[in-house]
Amino acid sequence: MADGSPPFRPAIPPRRAGKPLSLLPFLWISWRDPIQMWSERHFTEPQLHGRSAFGEILVVSHPQGVRHVLTENAANYEKGDLQRRVLGPMLAQGLLLTEGGAWRRVRRILAPLFTPAKMATLNARMAEVCFARVAAWSLSARGRVLDIDSEMSGLTFDILSATMFSDELGGEARGFERALNQFLANGARIDPLDVLGAPDWAPRLGRLASFRSARFFERRVTTLVEARRARIEAGETAPPDLLTALLVARDEHGDALSDEEVAANILTFILAGHETTARALGWTLHLLSRQPDYMARLQAEADAFDAADPKWAEGLPWTRAVLEETMRLFPPAPTMARKALADDEIGGQVIKAGATVIISPWILQRHALLWDDPDAFRPERFLPENRKAIDRYAYIPFSAGPRVCIGAAFALQEAMIALAAILRVAEVEPLTRVEPRPVHQITLRSREPMRLRLRARRRPTPSPTGID
Repeated sequence: MADGSPPFRPAIPPRRAGKPLSLLPFLWISWRDPIQMWSERHFTEPQLHGRSAFGEILVVSHPQGVRHVLTENAANYEKGDLQRRVLGPMLAQGLLLTEGGAWRRVRRILAPLFTPAKMATLNARMAEVCFARVAAWSLSARGRVLDIDSEMSGLTFDILSATMFSDELGGEARGFERALNQFLANGARIDPLDVLGAPDWAPRLGRLASFRSARFFERRVTTLVEARRARIEAGETAPPDLLTALLVARDEHGDALSDEEVAANILTFILAGHETTARALGWTLHLLSRQPDYMARLQAEADAFDAADPKWAEGLPWTRAVLEETMRLFPPAPTMARKALADDEIGGQVIKAGATVIISPWILQRHALLWDDPDAFRPERFLPENRKAIDRYAYIPFSAGPRVCIGAAFALQEAMIALAAILRVAEVEPLTRVEPRPVHQITLRSREPMRLRLRARRRPTPSPTGID
């Protein structure tokens, strides 16, 4: 740290001594919190190979191996069956889970919506939404305690609704948040029956418990699609957003996406898009509450922030560095699994077709061979003059290769703008010395609600749009 004090090390789950897990402990940890299954060896050895009741497994934690799986030989690796079993009931035909031609088709349709030029047109709207949300907190010098998880979910949902759905989801953040929390806490857990490969007709308790949330998403998205389709078919001018793009898109044969494909991709962006950014913002505010010197740097940048400036991002180097360091320590998507379609060799280890290859940003981005003081919060690593020293495949919060997250630039942009909006007016303070513990529920969440006190800074009130 710049002031010479020891760096802050946030709390993490204890790591196992290293013995392989037997079946019952493995099933229990997979259901309760998968990040607790990793042993100390995973964070000190470049890769670990083994066999279990579920077949051959290789955990890859070195940049060369990650590059091989995600980029150089990506065609040999597809999303694992487990992920499709867990998320498939809602997202089976979405960009996150599809493979091959179906994936390439939708990716081509969506790509024009996420170009740098398109992202630049969203700055002012994102800032407007963020400043409106922060103003609604009505902060005072006495401070206000906020449920940061809930507030960041609402904020990123508002941004998504405004920019990707032209506000047609506006006003429904609370309903979506409740349904999403229920889905992640129950339906999105790794059920032992999924791990054991039980047939789909066998009832999963988590999915039964999350039935109402699944129905909520289905009904609301169906209504959204039908309303927009009616506008298009009536000859009205439709907003040039994600929903319109999905409805009017045609492939090389002139075929449109089915209603199921449209709905699955909308849900993918709602469930995956806004949820991951919300979690990154929550962890960032937690870390800043423990590190006032870093917060002061970000506040100084926020005071000069102007979304109308085409080079606004260049004025937020510490803001971006803090966000990236947060996502290194608390990657929103902590684990990726791939299945080998054919025999291969990774890091000198031969694997057979059907083997499971695991790449975990939670491990990779805290690995002792790749990072100096890996568990410490040190945003300086990601300042422009230092970032070039970080291997592209040692830091993958948005994955990498052909299947890199299509919304990565969108997410980073909205998170930087959101932080600038918040820290322009607020001081962030912890309520307790007890550290929140991360838990893996598809995304990396806090086990208990993350609550912080926000006080009004003594500075002029920002303009309504955040553009001075």
